[in-house]
Amino acid sequence: MSIVALIPARGGSKRLPRKNITEVGGVPMLAHPIMAARASGLFEHIYVSTEDAEIAATANQFGAEIIERPMEIAMDRSTVVEVCIHALETNPDIEILCCIYATAVLLTPETLILAHTLLDGESEADFVMGVSEYEHPPLQALKSDDNGYLSYQWPEWRGVQSQFQPHLVVSNGTFYWARRQALLEEKSFYGHRLRGAIVPPVEVSDIDTREDLVRVVSMLNSKH
Repeated sequence: MSIVALIPARGGSKRLPRKNITEVGGVPMLAHPIMAARASGLFEHIYVSTEDAEIAATANQFGAEIIERPMEIAMDRSTVVEVCIHALETNPDIEILCCIYATAVLLTPETLILAHTLLDGESEADFVMGVSEYEHPPLQALKSDDNGYLSYQWPEWRGVQSQFQPHLVVSNGTFYWARRQALLEEKSFYGHRLRGAIVPPVEVSDIDTREDLVRVVSMLNSKH
């Protein structure tokens, strides 16, 4: 059974140009998830899917293999699922795929290993998603009307103490695990038999702007 990591890294980032190879902590951003995947010891291959020659060269430098991404799935509206399905279709030996975001610079090998146990253990999950817990109970959310007045988004939960509310989590865009056939059939990571792997807040990094980058660099420096 072939278990691989796939890191999508296109060259056309708009809000933070060339972000996937921007230096973070002394190395290109893309190098961090590659090194975490290598250190986990889980993967037979670590691939980077890209249409960009400079990103490909950087990925090779840090030990990843390249999947050449067609331009039609390297556009602004292209999805990560499309990229992952392309990887499965061009590599029929892949049985289990772990899609790791290029911006997951704080992710540790230990978290990847723990997430894999949810897929590979007795749970028989087809998908495992990196998730975060909410800082505040989400069912207490308020919405604003046209006049700026607030009301409950879900009034049926008004007055219900948080300990009696369902435990809700949210995908944090760090990683997704999937079994080959399940992803090809469902074409979504939000498929049946989905489990959530809690990612510690200190390992979650969503980098879209210069401000995001500064914050993550500060967190990375604190870890070291």
